[in-house]
Amino acid sequence: MPRSERRAQLLQAAQATFVANGYHSTAMDDIAERAGVSKPVLYQHFKSKLDLYLALLEKNARELVDNVRGAMAASDDNKDRVNLAMRAYFDFVDGQGEGFRLLFDSDQRNDPAVAKVMKQAEQDCIDALADTIMGDTGVDKARAEILATGLAGSAEIAAKKWLAVGRPIPKDEAVALMATLSWRGISYFPLEDEK
Repeated sequence: MPRSERRAQLLQAAQATFVANGYHSTAMDDIAERAGVSKPVLYQHFKSKLDLYLALLEKNARELVDNVRGAMAASDDNKDRVNLAMRAYFDFVDGQGEGFRLLFDSDQRNDPAVAKVMKQAEQDCIDALADTIMGDTGVDKARAEILATGLAGSAEIAAKKWLAVGRPIPKDEAVALMATLSWRGISYFPLEDEK
């Protein structure tokens, strides 16, 4: 198998194992067994369990950040952008392999290297949203970041709740509900007394 395909196979097996067991309860033997390879093959690609975990975090972080950036670039209509931002989070949480659990619910978040990847992904998403908010509303960076943090946080929590309770309504409806809620708040910026 070519090296890139083997690496992808190992990442897929590792993600399934880490999601099912958590970081601390997963051994490299478990990942190798799930991937159908020997442990030395696994170590040819990743020098440690933490190295493998960080590769997964970075992969999932890139996916989420790319989704959010793509949402902001996909339209010039702000109401549509809010909808697309919500969809980016719902699609990420609803994606294959539950990689969002590694990024949002990691049992390894106290490790400095893990915390750094998680914080950077969060900040990159907030920056993408804040840049758009600043450009469209004229609010300063500090205010735009607070608004963006609220938008990102509500999207993440709502999407996780929607999935956790078994997708009780269609995803499109859940996205529309959250987009409507957010749009009703953010559409009032800039505030009249800030002009």
